[in-house]
Amino acid sequence: MTAQVGLADIQNARAAVEAVGARTPVFESRLLSERTGAPVWMKAENLQRTGSFKVRGVASKLASIGDGAEAGIVAASAGNHAQAVAFGARQKGLPCHVFMPSDAPIAKVSATESYGATIELGGESVDDCVTMAMARAASTGEIFVHPFDDAAVIAGQGTVGLELVEQIPDLALVVIPLGGGGLASGMAVALRACVPSARIVAVQAAVCAPFAAALGVGPPVGVGPPVADGSPNSLADGIVVKRPGAITFPIVQSLVDDVVVVGEDDIAEAMVLLLERAKLVVEGAGAVGAAALLSGAVAAPARGATALVLSGGNVDTNVLATAIRRHETNAGRRLVVFARLSDRPGHLARMLTVIGEAGGNLLEVDHLREGYRLHVRETGVQLVIETRGQQHARRVLDAVRDAGYDVRPVDQG
Repeated sequence: MTAQVGLADIQNARAAVEAVGARTPVFESRLLSERTGAPVWMKAENLQRTGSFKVRGVASKLASIGDGAEAGIVAASAGNHAQAVAFGARQKGLPCHVFMPSDAPIAKVSATESYGATIELGGESVDDCVTMAMARAASTGEIFVHPFDDAAVIAGQGTVGLELVEQIPDLALVVIPLGGGGLASGMAVALRACVPSARIVAVQAAVCAPFAAALGVGPPVGVGPPVADGSPNSLADGIVVKRPGAITFPIVQSLVDDVVVVGEDDIAEAMVLLLERAKLVVEGAGAVGAAALLSGAVAAPARGATALVLSGGNVDTNVLATAIRRHETNAGRRLVVFARLSDRPGHLARMLTVIGEAGGNLLEVDHLREGYRLHVRETGVQLVIETRGQQHARRVLDAVRDAGYDVRPVDQG
């Protein structure tokens, strides 16, 4: 229990949450279980109403207000909280005004508008938007719903923990995404009360990790330091905030066992593996727990179950496509090469025939004549070739070279 949020608050919020949200399922991850040597389960909040856990906190907050919100609701968010607030306001027939960063993901802006909210884009971060939203609430009498630093919101998010305890009886480790701390705080209160022996680890994105910085936690080797100004340029945009919450920080500090950070490459890999192996679309913020396990930043215990919270699934398709292309390149299934060819008819066609006979599938071809030291009778081409893996990619390259072509892989790092 903490000074502002206790188990009773979370239990009391449950009815309001269940009236609006869903009891999300848990799935065992064979991939993660095999990689870690221990059973790993995933709590699929990406399948929640509005695509994330945020609907829980909003439902709890609106229930605590009761009939005192006739003037309307105002909020600030990079996307998931915005959608939840807009959805909750529509359910209660209330007007809703949401401030979002100027570079908020298009999919999240569109989804928020679809629930009937009025959107105002501006500010470089969620923190800027919070300032603008609070100023509007002060001048209009609208109720401000904070994305994380509110006792009622934290209590609503804590219902994820209550469900997890009921769904997985032998919890030994729970890994939770950490942005402003609403989800981690609420779940930590519930878990400490219900399964005090379970270890709780919260995960931040390395490019913006204010909790980790405040607690003196450094990034693992190769990840790089956090960005001091809270830049939102991260796959995990949903957990990018400049500073911990005044309410959430002491809860995380006292109840969470460890805070770790993961890099963008690990987040991207986790997103694709969850899609490819678990058939779950998970945004970067929701995939940080899987990234922590896959990268070794968090180790699963030998006994008992490990649970990951997949906190959201609202991801722009172009972002997901970029992550998929990167994964295929790293896995050797997407080979990018540069070749020098005689600038005469038929030479490119013959090289493409060799690639096809070796089993490669040509995806893209670009002529590159500028910026390369080419002979006056040469041309350069960049090819993107689909292969079946790294060994097959090497065979395709060997076949092209054996046919007499000057070809080399392009470094995609």
